[in-house]
Amino acid sequence: MRVYGVTGWKNAGKTGLMERLVAEITGRGFSVSTLKHAHHSVDVDQPGTDSYRHRTAGASEVLLASGQRLAIMQELRGAPEPSMADLLARLSPIDLVLIEGFKREDHPKIEAFRAEAGNALMAPGNPTIRAVASDTPLKVDQPVFDLNDTAAIADFILQEVGL
Repeated sequence: MRVYGVTGWKNAGKTGLMERLVAEITGRGFSVSTLKHAHHSVDVDQPGTDSYRHRTAGASEVLLASGQRLAIMQELRGAPEPSMADLLARLSPIDLVLIEGFKREDHPKIEAFRAEAGNALMAPGNPTIRAVASDTPLKVDQPVFDLNDTAAIADFILQEVGL
């Protein structure tokens, strides 16, 4: 499975870039899935729903199915967080998986960077970061793209993964 990441610190523009890349790449006829890492406790299931009630009653897994989508909620209940490889193995075959976060994993990535966020660049000295998408000109060893030039960034990623 071809994977490519979008990484960066908080408020760097990762999610917006991911959203634009998914639209751009699927618009070119490729199938895309995404994998998003969250550092905080996240709950897609809301109190009062039947599936929430099943899960809080103790179900290890709850599969919610409709004619439009499926959602599988799994409670770790103290078990270790699954690795990125384990999570990727759960996805259906696809042309490309775009990964948001997982900055310490060794897959190829593009770093989203906004100067106003005030964070240091991760790219220098990090061989997994193949390019930077920035709102300001930068001097780094990797190629630098305008953060809003989605087509050029998509071209770069597709070339990198051989699509």
